[in-house]
Amino acid sequence: MTRAAARKPVVRLAREQRVDEILQAARDVFCGKGYEAAAVAEIAARMGVVEGTIYKYFASKRELLLKVLEHWYEEMFGDYARDLAGVSDARGRLRLLVWRHLRSIRDYPLLCRLMFREVRSEQDYHGSELHDLNRRYTQLLLDVVEGGMRSGEFRGDLPATLLRDLVYGGIEHGTWNYICGRGGLDIDALAEQLTAVLCEGISAPAQGGGLKQEMERLSQIASRIEEALPKK
Repeated sequence: MTRAAARKPVVRLAREQRVDEILQAARDVFCGKGYEAAAVAEIAARMGVVEGTIYKYFASKRELLLKVLEHWYEEMFGDYARDLAGVSDARGRLRLLVWRHLRSIRDYPLLCRLMFREVRSEQDYHGSELHDLNRRYTQLLLDVVEGGMRSGEFRGDLPATLLRDLVYGGIEHGTWNYICGRGGLDIDALAEQLTAVLCEGISAPAQGGGLKQEMERLSQIASRIEEALPKK
């Protein structure tokens, strides 16, 4: 092996380490100051380097913000596949995804606020790597809902995408005060409540239906009333 070839992995490792350091420093500054008030110079100062060092790796502050959020999304994927594989029923899998999403919001409310306020509504979001990561992330829930429909646990006459939007829209609305620094967040209680509301609405009707049983019960009551009436 030549000396130049031996140096390549070392150079690559050094670059990856430097990028990770920049992303961590940027994450701290963005969360502390918000996007607009954050300065690249402050990110560099936190690392003990000159501002130009940041621009060697990232073309702009905007690109840096997007990369910070991409890195966060990759963290959120975690061990989803393994955890989901350990839950057999669709309702349990749905609750797990709701709870995991709530945990991310509880643990990283400032990153959520950056995503909602600074990125999601901007033109450079759609079609971006971050947008693709978000689609892959929400696809996990779509897969669980569609699997529940195929197994008969969930109703099959509702669009799975509508249910996905209800989940994430409901979570965002229900946690907004917490994201903005107002009040607490009980993720266990909220996950149970959201799952209950969703599953009561999308559970498949029981075989034979409760309606038939109710009609039989009413018929029996009517018969008893009729028997108790005075004979003409």
